[in-house]
Amino acid sequence: MSDDPSARNAAPSTGSSATGSTGRSSTGSSATGSTGRSSTGRGGTEAAPAGRTAPDAFEANRHYLGSVAYRMLGSFTDAEDVLQEAWLRWRAADRADVADPRAFLTTVVTRLCYDQLGSARARRESYYGEWLPEPSVSYQSGPASPAELAELGESVSLALLAVLEQLTPAERAAFVLHDVFAVGFDEIAASLDRSPDAARQLASRARRRVKDGSRRATADPSEHRQAVEAFAAATARGDIEGLLAVLDPEVVWHSDGGGLVTAGARPVFGADKVSRLVAGLVAKWGTPDTVIEFALVNGEPGLVWYLQPGVVGGVVGFTVADGRITSAYTVVNPEKLTHLNPATATPEV
Repeated sequence: MSDDPSARNAAPSTGSSATGSTGRSSTGSSATGSTGRSSTGRGGTEAAPAGRTAPDAFEANRHYLGSVAYRMLGSFTDAEDVLQEAWLRWRAADRADVADPRAFLTTVVTRLCYDQLGSARARRESYYGEWLPEPSVSYQSGPASPAELAELGESVSLALLAVLEQLTPAERAAFVLHDVFAVGFDEIAASLDRSPDAARQLASRARRRVKDGSRRATADPSEHRQAVEAFAAATARGDIEGLLAVLDPEVVWHSDGGGLVTAGARPVFGADKVSRLVAGLVAKWGTPDTVIEFALVNGEPGLVWYLQPGVVGGVVGFTVADGRITSAYTVVNPEKLTHLNPATATPEV
């Protein structure tokens, strides 16, 4: 699964089919943000080299542009809108004056995202409850190749995307472009209409704010998965003691139902409250058709549950430190899961 809204009639759109079992190539959109790595498109379209001005230059850079837009916005829907507009601007551009299509398109997408972030912030202030990013889900693991990292960027967890919401649009743009995609400060400066020094300062300030706002987390994938497995097993049993054993005493539970389904309007703090919340949710909403599966959620071990075969009801991403879960990010807003469900996903053509 890749990280960009897929092309439809040469213009991007979000969508793909969802699969309902572990071991399949992916669950979710062709625009997944998680790993920034494509489980269906490894070794896919390469970025256009500098100076390429052929009509397919947008398509050649589509995965990269979609990855940038998703990480900037935390929304596949908004990322798709940005790519549609960028495609229109690319069609209207005088390509004879474009020396480097990739740099040109990066600037276009960055500026569109910058504008989108301003309006999105106002919308999210009136959002019911806690706003969380749309999750990316994949069932394929493994390290990305250097080419994939250049195309799709470093992994950005659901937790990090949530923290990025605290940044200003300029800080977020500088952080994503430099720290995720290794774009140089000269190019970032051109995209943001700032000097290179100012762009460097924006990225540095964003880095500090991200560090201050992040929960403790381990970089060990096996430890992370073991904690998620223990959480899933205890959840399935309704075992509060088992949950307490895997939850950090200061764990924070975040949830986003968007006012459309039952979810807490505010974060829940502490292992005792979180364990009882989880056990209560399972007792109240669990049915014989409910299936919980392991998956990569934005590049890290997480959980997906199905209300019925093929219908995703929620996605949970975790941070883990010292073998215990320090935070959980639960997305149950159905509008943020449409890219994971075949009945609502936009088909690829």
